[in-house]
Amino acid sequence: MTSEATIDRAALSATDPRLDTWREYIHTHARLLRVMDEELQAAHGLSLAEYDALLQLVNAPGRRLRMSVLASRVLLSRSGITRLVDRLEADGMVERSACMTDARGAEAALTGRGLDRLREASQTHLAGVQRYFLGVMSEDDRLALQDTLHRISDSLDASGTEPSAPACAIPDQG
Repeated sequence: MTSEATIDRAALSATDPRLDTWREYIHTHARLLRVMDEELQAAHGLSLAEYDALLQLVNAPGRRLRMSVLASRVLLSRSGITRLVDRLEADGMVERSACMTDARGAEAALTGRGLDRLREASQTHLAGVQRYFLGVMSEDDRLALQDTLHRISDSLDASGTEPSAPACAIPDQG
């Protein structure tokens, strides 16, 4: 593990060779997402963003989230999540409703059809994660990458970029 004292915080210039790591990350990330998206589209007619939204909803309490929280978790703007949820709603995978505890808020809820589509697509997604990501690195590499990504994420969390909107009340199911 790298200690805080050994991290190089020297100023960067456009020709700094350390930027090669950043460029490789950006390039690989974009290619990986494109390949995974294409596989989900071809096999299940779902984009990676749609799959991610369904995954976020299935793991949420009551299988529902405020739209603003869903947007943050799927890394879309509010207008982007609105368009994505519109598509999922039109396909019967999500229902949208007003927040019961805050009339200003809206939420999206996973439907049975959405759960079925998520389950179908998960095997394709997980196979891609194994083939293109986990399968090409050693366990030591995976743990080092996980640690590094956690540190980067923690530094971003400290900047206060996550929405703090409270959850909507879960309606009675009975």
